Amino acid sequence: MTDHNFAYDLTLDEARRRSAVLAALGDDWDPVTVLAEEDLAYDMLYSNLDDEQQRIYEELVRSGILPDRTMRDTAY
Repeated sequence: MTDHNFAYDLTLDEARRRSAVLAALGDDWDPVTVLAEEDLAYDMLYSNLDDEQQRIYEELVRSGILPDRTMRDTAY
């Protein structure tokens, strides 16, 4: 049995993919605004939970399924 070793350089394909992603995003894409809006959406999603929902939310955070939102301000 003969081993066939080969290599394929993905550099050109990766550069093409990145260019296509940036072109699709457009010139008016602002990542800082997008992240701020995403944080606001999560704040709204996890606000005004009843007691049972809050208990489940806290359990999911403790188990690592959901991120601890109280720590996000210190991460930046």
